[in-house]
Amino acid sequence: MNALLILLVAAVVLVIGYIFYGGWLAKQWGVDPKNPTPAHELEDGVDYVPAPPYVVLGHHFSSIAGAGPINGPIQAAVFGWVPVLLWVLIGGIFFGAMHDFGSLFASLRHKGQTLAVVVAENIDNTAKKLFCIFAYLTLLLVVAAFASIVANTFAVVPDLDGAKAATNLANQQTAMISVIFIGVAVVYGILTRGRNIPGPVNIASAIVLIVIMVAIGYNLPLMGISLSLDYNTWMIILGVYILIASVAPVWILLQPRDYLSSYLLYGMILLAVIGIVGASLTGAATNLQIPAFTGFVATNAAFDASTGQALVDQAGKAITNKAAASGFLFPALFITIACGAISGFHSLVASGTTSKQLDREAEAQPIGYGGMLIECLLAVISLCAVGFVWSKYAAGGYASPTAVFADGLSQMLACIPGLADVQGLAYALLILAVSAFCLTSLDTATRLARYMFQELWTPVDVKHEDLTGVRKVMANPYVATIITVVIGVFLGMTGYTIIWPLFGAANQLLAALALLAVCAWLGNAGRNNKMFFVPMGFMLAATLTSLGITFYQKTLLIMKGGDIFAPAVQALLAVLLFVLAVVLAVKGVKTIVATAKRNAA
Repeated sequence: MNALLILLVAAVVLVIGYIFYGGWLAKQWGVDPKNPTPAHELEDGVDYVPAPPYVVLGHHFSSIAGAGPINGPIQAAVFGWVPVLLWVLIGGIFFGAMHDFGSLFASLRHKGQTLAVVVAENIDNTAKKLFCIFAYLTLLLVVAAFASIVANTFAVVPDLDGAKAATNLANQQTAMISVIFIGVAVVYGILTRGRNIPGPVNIASAIVLIVIMVAIGYNLPLMGISLSLDYNTWMIILGVYILIASVAPVWILLQPRDYLSSYLLYGMILLAVIGIVGASLTGAATNLQIPAFTGFVATNAAFDASTGQALVDQAGKAITNKAAASGFLFPALFITIACGAISGFHSLVASGTTSKQLDREAEAQPIGYGGMLIECLLAVISLCAVGFVWSKYAAGGYASPTAVFADGLSQMLACIPGLADVQGLAYALLILAVSAFCLTSLDTATRLARYMFQELWTPVDVKHEDLTGVRKVMANPYVATIITVVIGVFLGMTGYTIIWPLFGAANQLLAALALLAVCAWLGNAGRNNKMFFVPMGFMLAATLTSLGITFYQKTLLIMKGGDIFAPAVQALLAVLLFVLAVVLAVKGVKTIVATAKRNAA
């Protein structure tokens, strides 16, 4: 595997996909630059706030990425680089980018409302309620998991023998920079609100601020000014933060924070590209060890990359590769690589927050379709990173995919003449960037969960202000947010790991249902929706197969006896998700078929 060749081929393919397929979709669906967007029609200074395209792209990309395009490709690398690359490129162009673009466009044509409203108006109200429940439960898992990831990244643990000193320092630095980011974002949002600042000036000032914030936060712990808090304390602090962030006007925190942090993320991609190019030109990344294809079945057992022999510890027990996936190629590959190919969470971001900020309808393609392709490029970069450290990765030498990503790219940078000493700093900055991804996705997910919870209690064609009784209370934005935060933080502090193994299938199932919803709407609108048939059917097949395998495996564990609580919960949830998906799929397909017959008559 030649890292530079892979990167260049991927970049060219993605650009071609954006120009030709993305442009074709815009024409087929009837994207009209003259149409007023919901951000202008319904501007309220809280959720509906128009913003320049580069600001909205910053929010959208920061929110959809999370750690997904890093974790998925690295975990799936055990199948080989060819299947990973093919799924990222084919899935990204024909599945994921269309999914994101379609969700954003459908929301724009439904007054910036969520896909739940699209489902209600184009399928039926029962389908809407089921979709809301499904999406809300998925978002609760996102809130719990991302809060836990961020808290672990910030937390300082007891260090009696000095073994964790470096980790604690890195966590303090990351926490300090993130806190400074939030404070500066609020000030930035207030100062720039309503001001017509030229784009180049805005971009330059953002980059300068980022450099200053990173420099200050990185050095403050060294000066004795640090945030030495444990995991539980950080979970509570994050709970308070997302509670405030998800109900605050988007212009005061969400827009400026995501906009500023997006340049940190773009910088991470630029740093990665420099590392890949530099390591390739020096010959270090021209012939990477990672196999093209390892087979149709993969395990997460560690092995010697040169001999293929399984590795065991001193007690003779098999060593597990914590950064690797396992299972059959179908469906494991397509469930493991979500962000970077197609992810249901993206549809909630596109229809939940992004559509309420879009200035012009013509920006839907560069932000919805283009934003996803940037994520595809990040997934390819992740593949290059794991390929560079393949021997250590295969031997189970990493605790997480994030560590693989940061170590691989920082080692590439160190291959460039004159940059040998920057490996430690580059590693820290890459970890920081991933944390920024997660923190951004965290409060966006909380806001989206609030929307879904409110939609669940709001009948079709009834405004929130017209609700009465229990519905009025439960649809209140503050009540909905408090319930979401309490449940999410509680799960993050206690036991979300029990049901987390089902998140991959649930997320991809959500993608299939989003494709179904947009397909049904386009059919009802008399537009071409045939491009949805294959992606929709494929994602349903992959996720339902995954849920079926999960149920079978957990049933075997239950029959063996012992501690059956976790497998019993997972088996039950797998059945519920399977049934829910089938019911929604049947309803959606009936609507699509009936519409097609009506249009043909």
